[in-house]
Amino acid sequence: MAEIATAYRAAPQIARVVSEAWCAREVYCPACDSRQLTQSRTNTRAIDFSCAECEQTFQLKSMKKLNPKKIPDAGYEAMIGAIRSDTAPNLLVLQYSSTWRVENLLLIPRAFFTEHVIEKRKPLSPTARRAGWVGCNILLSEIPTDGKIAMVSSGCPVPESTVRTEFSRVRRLADLPPSLRGWTVDVLNIIRRIGRDRFSLHELYAFEEDLRGLHPNNRNVRPKIRQQLQVLRDLGLIRFFGEGSYALR
Repeated sequence: MAEIATAYRAAPQIARVVSEAWCAREVYCPACDSRQLTQSRTNTRAIDFSCAECEQTFQLKSMKKLNPKKIPDAGYEAMIGAIRSDTAPNLLVLQYSSTWRVENLLLIPRAFFTEHVIEKRKPLSPTARRAGWVGCNILLSEIPTDGKIAMVSSGCPVPESTVRTEFSRVRRLADLPPSLRGWTVDVLNIIRRIGRDRFSLHELYAFEEDLRGLHPNNRNVRPKIRQQLQVLRDLGLIRFFGEGSYALR
């Protein structure tokens, strides 16, 4: 794979060219039956690939070492703007070895990008080439497991049917307006933190302060929790068993 990057010397450029070439050749669309993604033209902002069949868009981040808690992204204001305008693409996170073997490929559907998973970095120093520029980190640890879909795991491809089923399960979250989606994803993340498929409304109330910290302008957290449970039921992500008891689907 590395021979395609012989015209480049900088390690980040080599990694970008090699990983983009691999994705263009190997990655299929998780949202439809298309067997291939189309690579964007050079310097297309934020979007590296798209699906010609269903028009889903994708951004690629590739790295040798993957921090399970956070990964660096581009400009903070640009990312927040994309979330608020509902234009953020799906994210492909590719981890490769020193021999360019793809170790892991993680898909994060666009619906899981809320303002709370974006961490603002410190401005670059006055002596930096882009002095004052403010980047951001994507907090993987704040994204529910539902929003981290493995396409390659420990060097082994995950069956396409599994990937597409997982993507289909959560894609309706993207139909929610961004303001409501943030609350819904945050409650889903709390449900996942409980660590069991079956949970109660009382258990969710125990995380009331956590949610108040994420949404300081909302004083009615418990009614909001109940509202989001209904949204998750309508989306088919949880089931209701009566008497305040629920389960993940």
